Amino acid sequence: MDTIVSVNNLEKSYQSKKAVAGISFSIQKGEILGLLGPNGAGKSTTINILATVLSPDNGEVQILGYDLIREAKSIKKRIGIVPQDIAIFEEITAEQNVRFFVGLYGFKGSKLNELVQEALDLVGLYDKKDDKPKTFSGGMKRRLNIACAIAHRPKLIIMDEPTVGIDPQSRNHILESIKVLRQRGATIIYSTHYMEEVETISDRIMIMNEGRIIAVGKKEELIQNIRNEITYTFEIDSSNQLDERQISQIVGVTNVQLYGKDLTITSKKSKDTLNGIVSTLLDNGCSFEKMTSKEASLETVFLDLTGRRLRD
Repeated sequence: MDTIVSVNNLEKSYQSKKAVAGISFSIQKGEILGLLGPNGAGKSTTINILATVLSPDNGEVQILGYDLIREAKSIKKRIGIVPQDIAIFEEITAEQNVRFFVGLYGFKGSKLNELVQEALDLVGLYDKKDDKPKTFSGGMKRRLNIACAIAHRPKLIIMDEPTVGIDPQSRNHILESIKVLRQRGATIIYSTHYMEEVETISDRIMIMNEGRIIAVGKKEELIQNIRNEITYTFEIDSSNQLDERQISQIVGVTNVQLYGKDLTITSKKSKDTLNGIVSTLLDNGCSFEKMTSKEASLETVFLDLTGRRLRD
């Protein structure tokens, strides 16, 4: 399998803060790599470097066989960037938007027309080609944003939060479009705050935290590492002040998160551990009406590795 992206010991700092701390990874042709991490994990910095927007402080990056530093122009011609902030023109039609962006890559005539129609068809907006984006919903604008970024048939597509703040119908349409792009041979880096999206479309998942890669692999591989764990959720009486440290000190407990009335505890599967949790809650005067449990999931993996929820 061809290597599309090769990153070795990548570093980037802002003043005294190291945003990316010597990470290394590769992406193979036709893969969708899901990129997860809490705010400040280094995802956006990594993406901006791969998109040739930022220059790294140290490290080696090759994209499609080209060196990121010496051959950035060659890389730019062959990749597509879907930014988190929508980058379209509101006052011209959807077709004119796509036509403008494809034209930047030198396409003309019948080939240009073919690519424009193909991109609008892919995102389900060909019937809106003569409408101006200022009349579109937020989801439709994001779909047009994708069409503009991928119409020149890039070999590598980098997507940074492409479904933020949109309706479920548009989100599903975008996810299905991404699967089609992969079927056509594109390689995709997909950064998101939505765990379910990564689970739906990714071939591999890379989790970052504090500028480092803390896990990478297929979903099943990541979950396998903690398969003997279970997550309990208690709805407790918020009028009582619970010292989370008492829970975390129980043998077998690996993570404790308290959000309002919801107490989430990840622990090893053990009756003794569960009894210890319940006893500690009762000893602290915390009554609870409901308790649920679920076995290891990607969300559990994320909590276990970062100690934070994805949208923190």
